[in-house]
Amino acid sequence: MLKTFSGSWFEFQHHNPPEGKYWNPVCRAFSEEQWREKVREMKSLDMKYIVLLCTSLVYEDYAEAYFKTDIYPFAKNFGCADPIAALMDEASKCGMKVFVSVGYYGPWTHTHENMTSRDVEKRAFRSMEELYARFGRYDSFFGWYYPDESGIEHHIDPDFIDYINRYSAFGRSLGKDLRILVAPYGTNHLAADDEYVKQLETIDADYIAYQDEVGVHKSQPEDTAAYYEALRRAHDKAGRAALWADMELFDFEGDVYRSALVPSNIDRLERQLASVSPYCDEILVYQYMGMMNRPGTIAYCGHPDSVEYYRAYKELFDRIRAGEK
Repeated sequence: MLKTFSGSWFEFQHHNPPEGKYWNPVCRAFSEEQWREKVREMKSLDMKYIVLLCTSLVYEDYAEAYFKTDIYPFAKNFGCADPIAALMDEASKCGMKVFVSVGYYGPWTHTHENMTSRDVEKRAFRSMEELYARFGRYDSFFGWYYPDESGIEHHIDPDFIDYINRYSAFGRSLGKDLRILVAPYGTNHLAADDEYVKQLETIDADYIAYQDEVGVHKSQPEDTAAYYEALRRAHDKAGRAALWADMELFDFEGDVYRSALVPSNIDRLERQLASVSPYCDEILVYQYMGMMNRPGTIAYCGHPDSVEYYRAYKELFDRIRAGEK
């Protein structure tokens, strides 16, 4: 039985400008009501989880924050004065749960440096204190997401484990019931063996959503079933961290990583769901934003094919749900 996806990443600005060609300029001008509408659109597909990609965004030559802080300047020419409040409040009204990002507090391209840098850690921890103090009152504040993601080369980089555990210790000190999500890549050459199981036993994360890497052309939908089947055995053996999928809804307009993200097609999406559904507890997608738009939305952003992609998925969604009855 196919699962429907239960959540998506969410962003105010996409970190890689060429990829965000079809929605970055539009989203910068969004009003509070348009951000709220985006949350309602996701709820219309019965999503439960929102993963906020970043609460600040750092490039080599400038940085901006999406909440009022003295860590970085608030984003210039931004149409909404408090987009995180709009997100958290509307998610609470919709009964949705938000993983709040702990990044990027160093240049987003410097992944390993960000994970190991104590200067980045200081900024990130300050942000966590400020974000939880300001937005922790919302029912939707479910936990933390760490966007400086590691690639898994057969086994997990020890620095990635250390990064997760340091940040989780601090994050849980702010609220003992807060949950932790990470989403590593490298799923296509991960070795889910006994050594990997031992690593899983040491990670202080509640959910690991492995990227299926179909959108970035590292895997085909038919390949991924074997990856997640092996991960299912490893996670069950370790008894730690729920196994989730981070399923890629997108394709590229041109070269991978150097061109605009565009919607894939419903046939590929259905094949992706078929591969991961038997093994994963939940399926998150990267991402609704820019790839799908509900017909008639007041918060349109993304490629022209995004409305049809929404319609096609809604038809598939309805068929899957009908089959569950």
